Amino acid sequence: MTGRISIIGLGPGNILQLTPQATQVLVQVTDLVGYGPYVQRVEAPASVIRHSSDNREELARARHALEMAQAGRHVGVVSGGDAGVFGMASAVFEAVQSGPPEWRRLDIEVIPGVSAVLAAAARLGAPLGGDFCVISLSDNLKPWPLVLRRLQLAAQAEFVIALYNPRSKARPWQLAEALKHVQQYAPLKAPVAFARAIGRPDEAVRLSTLAEANAEWADMSTLVLIGCAASHLIERPNAQPWFYTSRKVEAV
Repeated sequence: MTGRISIIGLGPGNILQLTPQATQVLVQVTDLVGYGPYVQRVEAPASVIRHSSDNREELARARHALEMAQAGRHVGVVSGGDAGVFGMASAVFEAVQSGPPEWRRLDIEVIPGVSAVLAAAARLGAPLGGDFCVISLSDNLKPWPLVLRRLQLAAQAEFVIALYNPRSKARPWQLAEALKHVQQYAPLKAPVAFARAIGRPDEAVRLSTLAEANAEWADMSTLVLIGCAASHLIERPNAQPWFYTSRKVEAV
C-alpha cells in the first residue's frame, strides 16, 4: 500500500511549541483530519484537503483517515498537545485493531508533541520534579467511580496529579467532586495550579492550596495540577511564586 497516516501532536497552541518534526510532516500531507479547531489552526498548503469533525467523533474520524490512507492518500491526523496523551493516536490504533486486515499493512507513524502538562509545568516552575501521573476527568469512556478510585490511589501514593478535561458545559460538576475527594487523601496545604491556555494570548495561571481550590476557576482549556507533600511554592517579590516538587522523598 502506498497510503500513509501521520498522527501529529500540535502542541498546546503556541506556534513556538510546535516541533520541527511536526512542521516538516504537515507540509507533506494530502489531507488533514481532526477536531475542527485543531484542523483550522494548522498552516498547510492550499492543496491540502481539511476534514473537520466534532470532538466526540474520534473513532469515526480515525476510520475515515484509514480509509483515505488505504486509497493512497497521506493523511495527517492532528491532536492538540501530544497525540498519544488522551489524543487521536489511541483512536487510530483502536480502529486498526477492530478494522479490516488491510489496515494493519498501512504505514502509520506518530509524531510527538508538547503535551499540556509539560507546557503548564514549564510555565509554573518544576511541579513534576518528582513522580507524577495524569488523569482525565472525562467519564465519557470510563465510569466515574473508577476515576475517583484512581484519584484516591494517586493521592495516597503521593503523586503530583495532573487533571486533563477538568470541566465543561456538558460536565460541570466532576472537578468539584474530584477536588473534594482528593482532599481526603492529600495534604490540604498542597499547592494547586489552574493553568489555562498556556502559551496562547489568553493564558492565565491561578495558584492556591488544595483546601482553597475552586472548581469554578477551570474550563476545558485548563490543566489542573495538584501537588503532594513534596511540593512547594517559592514566594517571589512582585512575581508569581514558583511551584516545584522536590526530587527527594523521605522514607515512609
